[in-house]
Amino acid sequence: MQASQLRHETRIHLSVPHMGGNELAYVQEAFESNWISTAGPHLTALEEEFLKYSGLPTVALSSGTAGIHLGLKLLGVGLGDEVVVPTLTFAAGANPVLYQGARPVFIDSERQSWNLDPNLLESFLKKRAAEGKLPKAVTVVHLFGQSADLDAIVEICQRFEVPLLEDAAESLGATYKGKIPGTFGDVGVFSLNGNKIITGSGGGLLVAQKKEWVDKARYWSTQARDPGVDYLHSEIGYNYRMSNILAGIARGQLEILEERVEQRRAIAFRYRDAFSDLPGIVLMPQAPWGRHTNWLSCFTIDREKFGVSARELIQLLDAANVEARPVWKPMHTQKLYEGYEVVGGEVAEDLNENGLCLPSSTLMTEEEQQFVIDRVREAAGRI
Repeated sequence: MQASQLRHETRIHLSVPHMGGNELAYVQEAFESNWISTAGPHLTALEEEFLKYSGLPTVALSSGTAGIHLGLKLLGVGLGDEVVVPTLTFAAGANPVLYQGARPVFIDSERQSWNLDPNLLESFLKKRAAEGKLPKAVTVVHLFGQSADLDAIVEICQRFEVPLLEDAAESLGATYKGKIPGTFGDVGVFSLNGNKIITGSGGGLLVAQKKEWVDKARYWSTQARDPGVDYLHSEIGYNYRMSNILAGIARGQLEILEERVEQRRAIAFRYRDAFSDLPGIVLMPQAPWGRHTNWLSCFTIDREKFGVSARELIQLLDAANVEARPVWKPMHTQKLYEGYEVVGGEVAEDLNENGLCLPSSTLMTEEEQQFVIDRVREAAGRI
């Protein structure tokens, strides 16, 4: 393996924020009105606008992780409970289970979408039902902009009467049979982190089928302060509310979501077409049930056919000043989660070992993407 002699003058990052135009005006309104903290008209407007988008009542929070935590609380997850979590995910999808003193059980992916395998989920729930102790909740993560097989997963959860939380942090803008992933389960969570397809610079959104649950999450997110002139508290709360300033940014971003989705998909498909003659490099599957946003352009590498491994390619790109990352490291292989139960795991381990994510920012110029393409082809000996 030999690094390229060419190095891009500026770092080509994996995924960076891309403003659309109205964000600054909304932030300016917040400053001029002095609504700069965790209350204000942009918060109200963002929640109303996301309700129109998703069809479900919404609360704006400080992060997607906060949304998962509050979602688990809404589902009654507590000390000693089991919660199903896909093993192929970012740690933020699993850590809130521990916040609640519960135990994650990790389940492997299927290859059609890289998401939670419904067959393994069904087998696990059958086993737990026979033992007389079903998990308290199931979480499903829609990875890299693609929905899981929701019809199958929702049916299984309903049959076993186990509530479902959808972690749609990476899939805002995706569709599943014309509907929005994150709105099928009892609770759904979206992320507006700085590296997502749209951003509030930070933040998250929680939706639920029941308005009273959203109201409860909003109450918990502001330290669970009770009405009254004194600082009254009857429950544990959290400092999880989004600020009005960030809500202004998020409103501007939500206006251009469709544009950003089309741009991300175009980037992924340009890579795909540019590598079509190279053996051993394949774009993440586009599952037939909906629109993949391709938030990140993910590929798998067959070292024998391509010539270098995914990890070696990441190193070569880094030497050329290009950021690339592996697919998520499975939770069951993380030191933090040693000893927790896992069902399967081989698919997730294989995707982590042989997968990589290429720069996908909508701010990336055609010249920058061509530079990435040329470095990948150079690594394969085909430039």
